[in-house]
Amino acid sequence: MARTIAVANQKGGVGKTTTSVNLAASLAATKRKVLLIDLDPQGNATMGSGVDKYDVHATSYELLIDEKPLPEVICTETTGGYDLIAANTDVTAAEIKLMEVFARELRLRNSLAPFLNDYDFIIIDCPPSLNMLTVNAMGAADSVLVPMQCEYYALEGLTALMDTIAKMAQVVNSDLHIEGILRTMYDPRNRLANDVSEQLKRHFGDKVYRTVIPRNVRLAEAPSFGTPAMYYDKSATGAKAYLALAGEVLKRHTQPAPVE
Repeated sequence: MARTIAVANQKGGVGKTTTSVNLAASLAATKRKVLLIDLDPQGNATMGSGVDKYDVHATSYELLIDEKPLPEVICTETTGGYDLIAANTDVTAAEIKLMEVFARELRLRNSLAPFLNDYDFIIIDCPPSLNMLTVNAMGAADSVLVPMQCEYYALEGLTALMDTIAKMAQVVNSDLHIEGILRTMYDPRNRLANDVSEQLKRHFGDKVYRTVIPRNVRLAEAPSFGTPAMYYDKSATGAKAYLALAGEVLKRHTQPAPVE
C-alpha cells in the first residue's frame, strides 16, 4: 500500500515544489511506483515535470470536485518517470467549491483510497498556505515532510505548522504525523544557518533528515527545462542531495526494491 507524504509549509519560497518533484523522481529512479499530486494552483510541480499546465486533459480540480476516477486524471508522460496529477489556475476554483461539498476535508483521501495498492509512494505538493487544499492533503497523507530554510523566521513558521499538524491529527486524520524536517537552500558558510540547524536537531532529533539540500544553481535551473535535477545534471550537488533524501525515506519505511 502506498505511503502518502504531504510536502507542506505555510511559508512560501522554502523549496516545497523543488522537493516534491525531485523526491518523486529520485524515488521513481529506484524502481518504485510513484504518484505526484500537484495541489498548488500555480502548477509549478506540473511544469517542473515536463507537463504543460495550460494543455492538460484534467487536473486535481476534476479529481476533487468532479470526482473523476484517478486513472482518468493522471498524466503518465513526465520527465521524472512518475505519474502526475496536474494543477493550474482551475484548482483555485476547487478551493471555493470544496466549501460547498459534504466531507470536504476527506475528498482527496476518498479519491485515492481505491488506488493505494497501485503505488509505493504518493507525494503531494501543497500550496504555501493553510487552505482547504492543504487540509485535503493532510487528510489524505500518512505524514508531512516539512522543507524549511535555516533562518529564524522559518523557526517561527515551523512552530505554527507543528500546531496545525497536531490539530489536523485531532480533527481530521488521527494517523497524521511528521515525516521529517528537511533543511533546504543551505549554505554552510552562513553562521546563522548553522545555528538554526543545530537548534532544529536539538528540538526535533531524528525527525531532522541527515540530508541537507544545498543552494545549487543547477537545481534552480532544472524547472525552467521542465525536468527534475537528476535528469538535467546528475552530477549536480542538488541532484545528489535529493537522491540521498530518497535513500533516507526508503530506509525509514524499509520498502524492498521490486524484483525485476
